[in-house]
Amino acid sequence: MRRPEHLFAPPATGLVVPVPVDPLGITGPTKPRSRGPNWRRTSPGRFVPAHVSDEYVEQRILESACRAGERAVVTGWAALRLWGAGYFDGLARDGVTRLPVPIATNGERLQHHDGILASRFTVPPDEILVIHGIRCASVERALFDEMRRVHYPRAMVVSADMTFAAELTTIRRMRLYRLERRWYRDVRNVDQALDLCDENSWSPYETDYRLVWRCDAGWGHPLCNRPVLDLDGRFVGVPDLIDPRRGVVGEFMGAHHRDKLQHESDVVREDKFRPLDERDRRAS
Repeated sequence: MRRPEHLFAPPATGLVVPVPVDPLGITGPTKPRSRGPNWRRTSPGRFVPAHVSDEYVEQRILESACRAGERAVVTGWAALRLWGAGYFDGLARDGVTRLPVPIATNGERLQHHDGILASRFTVPPDEILVIHGIRCASVERALFDEMRRVHYPRAMVVSADMTFAAELTTIRRMRLYRLERRWYRDVRNVDQALDLCDENSWSPYETDYRLVWRCDAGWGHPLCNRPVLDLDGRFVGVPDLIDPRRGVVGEFMGAHHRDKLQHESDVVREDKFRPLDERDRRAS
């Protein structure tokens, strides 16, 4: 079954590499022009045209990487975004607060900057790949760094689920990575989170809901986003969560479900699921 488009980041296009001052004004602005309205300073001595906005998250990542230096490696949520995971949009869960770009400095010193979360971790060459001209951590390393950044176990599960949903890696590959890098700091912290993960969750709120279902209610691990058919083989729907043993489906209702038309659609959808358990019981 095809996954929703929002799980995947749109292709990054139109990225502009910051350039230094050029006395001739050919490859960059002259010094006087760099102070004018047509150029925007991204870091000491580097500029982009003023129309290039860092509201575009991939551009912000690129500018942070250029600021950090040649040996630096973009990791965590920023690398996962460049790899193509749609969830990692550079904003906190409130949808407003900008997250600093995680940079592994590979032992180099990096001056503090509000837009960068610098760590002195070393990323080995076999964990570095170049995407859009930016040195990035591999998917597994980036996810590992993101999980230890958020630290809280349920937040770790959300980050992992959304990476799996974007089909960038799998739980099995992350377990293998964890074993291969067992000497890394905090590596044991990911074990509990991976036990709670699911590769078929389609939103962070579905993951939150599943963790309540499993950890708080104690109902075990439900199936996620699986198609449901009736006894005649007709397609009924794809619930967020389903426990086939109990005959229970679970749907997360976000704020947009308060809309009248959406609510009516939800009621119709619920009515389709409701008779199935009764029919199955009679059939058995």
